[in-house]
Amino acid sequence: MSSSFSGRTVLVTGATSGIGYETARRLAERGATVLLHGRTPEEAQAAADRLVATAGVNGARLRPLAADFVRLEEVENLAHAVVREHPRLDVLVNNAAIAAPERHTLTADGNEISFQVNFLAHYLLTTMLEPALTSDPGGRVVNVSSALHRSGAIQWNDPQRARRYSRLAAYAQSQLALTVFAADPRVTAVSVDPGVCETGLLPLYGHEGAPAAEGAEHVVRLCDPATEIVNGAYYDRSERVAPAVAATEERTVKRLSKLADLLVGHTA
Repeated sequence: MSSSFSGRTVLVTGATSGIGYETARRLAERGATVLLHGRTPEEAQAAADRLVATAGVNGARLRPLAADFVRLEEVENLAHAVVREHPRLDVLVNNAAIAAPERHTLTADGNEISFQVNFLAHYLLTTMLEPALTSDPGGRVVNVSSALHRSGAIQWNDPQRARRYSRLAAYAQSQLALTVFAADPRVTAVSVDPGVCETGLLPLYGHEGAPAAEGAEHVVRLCDPATEIVNGAYYDRSERVAPAVAATEERTVKRLSKLADLLVGHTA
């Protein structure tokens, strides 16, 4: 399988820990050039150094990049840097995520923090990377979602959840939005629930999880050009299953992109 990734360039968001880090490791081991995204330049560089030191990954295959998804301006700068330095991007893995905090929290951009970090930042990044994302067979976006998207609802009239806030509902909304976005016709994308793993998000799900490396395998498989994908498909680990009904409704997909464009300030 090693050769399938050689010569391919993959951007992994949230690659400094958990599933993102393990995904980056596997991709680099298999020959991909990995753009390793972290919140700060220091965190991204430390993750790259760790991969070289502990996994024996060739440092020439790693490019640390930084953007704090709490600031959409940083997401825009990241997108510009990628398009400039890597005009051909084969795969984008939208993995960065935070658990919604106990208290309702808005970013400087005015968005509920988990909605912005888990969805809006990825929406903005993906749409801005469109010119670089190859339309060749095998080019794709892989959204790391969650089965919790099924319990989510997009509050169209109050997406920031200012009126009624619950951290679980906010997190579920962010995951549902990310899953709906996979069906956007502008990009070839799929969503995957990597299973409950030992990551920073584990408290949302319970007390025990599989190793992050196990979840990463499911993500890497969907990055592989040998794995044929259908736009908007949703995977529960390695199995393709139907997502929540909303994620397959054309009307919802259109409505979400309209809302997202408005919230990220990219009005058509």
